[in-house]
Amino acid sequence: MKRLARFTGAGILALVATAVAFNVWSDRLPQNVLNRPVAATAIPLAVLGDSNSHSYQDSIAFPPGSSARGGAFRPRTFNWTDVLARLRPVELDSGPWLVWGSTGVVAAGREAVGLAAARAPRKEDYLYNFAHSGAGCGNLMAGRFRQAPRLVALMNKEPQRWQRGVVVIRIGLNDWSSLLDVQARTPDAPQLAAVTRGCVDQLRAAVTLIHASHPATKILIVGIANEADDAAQRNNWVSAVERGNIQSALMRFNDALRALADSTPNAAFFDDAAWFMHRWGSRGSEPEPAFKTVTVGANFVVTNSNGDEPHNALLADDHAGLVFNTLWAQSLVARLRDAFELPLTPIHDDEVARFVLPLVKPAQ
Repeated sequence: MKRLARFTGAGILALVATAVAFNVWSDRLPQNVLNRPVAATAIPLAVLGDSNSHSYQDSIAFPPGSSARGGAFRPRTFNWTDVLARLRPVELDSGPWLVWGSTGVVAAGREAVGLAAARAPRKEDYLYNFAHSGAGCGNLMAGRFRQAPRLVALMNKEPQRWQRGVVVIRIGLNDWSSLLDVQARTPDAPQLAAVTRGCVDQLRAAVTLIHASHPATKILIVGIANEADDAAQRNNWVSAVERGNIQSALMRFNDALRALADSTPNAAFFDDAAWFMHRWGSRGSEPEPAFKTVTVGANFVVTNSNGDEPHNALLADDHAGLVFNTLWAQSLVARLRDAFELPLTPIHDDEVARFVLPLVKPAQ
C-alpha cells in the first residue's frame, strides 16, 4: 500500500509538473469578456461546427498571404457568422472578437486536473464560436477538440444570459462528403447508415448536455447540402443514376437530423440542402447542370461557380463566398424568427445589397 501511495504521489507530482509546464492553470480568457454590458434584449449566439462556421478572418488559421478562404480577397470575404456580427450586432451577440483558446493537449490537461478547458484549438474568432476547420461529428463530444463540453463550461459562467440564447450546430459535412463514391454506388450501404447513426448520436449527446444545464436555450440543427451539386464536381458522378443515389442517401442523413430536432424541446432544423437547391440550383438529372444565378442590387450577378472573386458563389477552396454567406445569414435569421419566434429584424434584399456591393465594388 505504501508503495502504491508513493507511485500515486509521484503520478500527481508528474501531472502537476506537466500542468505547470503547459500553463494549464490559466485559460487566458480576459475577465472583461464576461458579464459585459449588452442590450437587455440581445440574444447570445453560439456555434458548434466545422469550417462552414469558422471565421474567415481568423489570422491564426489563415495568416496574411494565405491562399485559403478567399486568398487576396479574404479581407472582404466574410463567413455567415461575420455577416451577422456586422448586420445584427445588437440583436445577436456572438461575443467579443478575440484571440482565445489553447491546443487540444493543453485543453485536455486542464480537464484532467478538474479545470474547465478553454476553446480548442486556439483561434481568432467570436467568443461563443467553437467551430473549427476540419471538425467532424466526433469532435462535438470527444477528442482533444471536443466542442460541446467546453462551450457549456463557458455558458455556465453566465447562465442567466443563456436562458434566451441560441446554439447553432452545423456539422457533419466532413463525415458525409468523404463517402460520395459510396453514396453514388449504394445509397443504402451499411457504412452510410453507421455514419448517420454516429452523427445523430453525437448531436443528441451535445443537445442533451446543453439542455441539462440550459434547458431554455434554443438549438438549431443544420442539415448538410449536396456536395455533388458544387460546380467543382460537375465532372464527377456524371450519370443521373449516380446523382439520384447521392440525393437519396443525403435525404436519409438529413431526415435523421430533422427527426432529432423535431423530437427535442426547444430545437429546430434548418434544411441546408433545400436552401442550396432553392438559391443555387443543382446538377439535376440532365447532362448539363441546372444551376441558378443570383443578382444582388441592380446588376451584380453571382453564379454557382468556384473562384475567390466575389461573383462566384463558392471560393477557390470550395468554401462559401461572400454573397453565399450573406444570403445564408439572411435565411438563418428568418428561420430563427419562424422556429423560435425570436424578435429579430429580417434581413431584406436591399440590406443585403447595401452590405455586399461596397465590398465587391473593387472587383467589378
